[in-house]
Amino acid sequence: MTRRGLFKMFAVLGLSAAGGGAAWLQQARAKNPYYAGPPTDHFDGVRFFNPDHPWSKSFGELWRGVWFSDKAAWPESWPSPFAGARPPARVEGDALRVTLIGHASLLIQTQGLNVLVDPVWSERCSPVSFAGPKRVNPPGVAFDDLPKIDAVLVTHNHYDHLDVETLSRLAARDAPRVITPLGNGTIMKAHDPKIAAESYDWGARAPLSDRVTVHLTPAYHWSARGVNDRRKALWCGFVIDAGPDNRIYVAGDTALGPGTIFPEIGRAHGPFRLAALPVGAYEPRWFMRDQHANPQDAVEMFRAVGAKRAVGVHWGTFQLTAEAIDAPERALAEARTAAGMAAEDFRALRPGEVWTG
Repeated sequence: MTRRGLFKMFAVLGLSAAGGGAAWLQQARAKNPYYAGPPTDHFDGVRFFNPDHPWSKSFGELWRGVWFSDKAAWPESWPSPFAGARPPARVEGDALRVTLIGHASLLIQTQGLNVLVDPVWSERCSPVSFAGPKRVNPPGVAFDDLPKIDAVLVTHNHYDHLDVETLSRLAARDAPRVITPLGNGTIMKAHDPKIAAESYDWGARAPLSDRVTVHLTPAYHWSARGVNDRRKALWCGFVIDAGPDNRIYVAGDTALGPGTIFPEIGRAHGPFRLAALPVGAYEPRWFMRDQHANPQDAVEMFRAVGAKRAVGVHWGTFQLTAEAIDAPERALAEARTAAGMAAEDFRALRPGEVWTG
């Protein structure tokens, strides 16, 4: 295997080529460098887990599913027709403006707040700058064209979601609050102490203003940045509650799994004006189905949470898995038709594309 191939596998799986009080606390820290706390229904004292969806693949399955699977060829460049978007400084009141930066990175503007989700402006989603999945399109909004960012939401620590270089740039420019699940703040602060990370558990709430509150919700996924830290930091989705008719659900990386969490999220936090749901990085299905939704799964998730509209993310920028670059958009159209949904109900966004409604 080439060095490039090795680092691509690491980046896809959230791995790096290198590893990254009381007596009980010291012992816990030795076993988990990111987080020490008492066991819960989704934390065994060392590792986090999904209570109703345990998942683990062997190293052999990992190689077969990621490296040796047949992959569609992606173009080296796939520019978006919406590139170069210039967001307004603020969006006031209940107006809602959502811009896809690329992959899973979103700019959400409402109630006078500017919120970034999983911001990645780096050229590669990788532990190194010279190898790993590379962008096939630039960010839909240039970094210097971003408005002042008030808060950042980071769903988990895989390299295509937690980009410490981008977080450092944001900290230096705007000093935003960074809301993230347990353990991830340690990773951020180890890279740059100026990153204002706040780490929370599932079910927690973090007020961003007197009108906007963020809630952390479960997701069917996992985490890792080094070869020995699998599931030692938590993963999540987010609900942005900006008013009774202005709630946004960001699922983060998630499988459909047994599906039980999605109606529960809808009952607890809905109704939702908009859901941002993952529709890419899903093949080969035998390997990816337990960690990433495909478009058919995303349609089920959309209906289960009870959202009015949805946008598809997590596709078309970094080649992480085997499907063709435009396969998620085509498969979403087929799944939408099969479900009797209109095109405007759930569309896959391209970088720089804006949703308002």
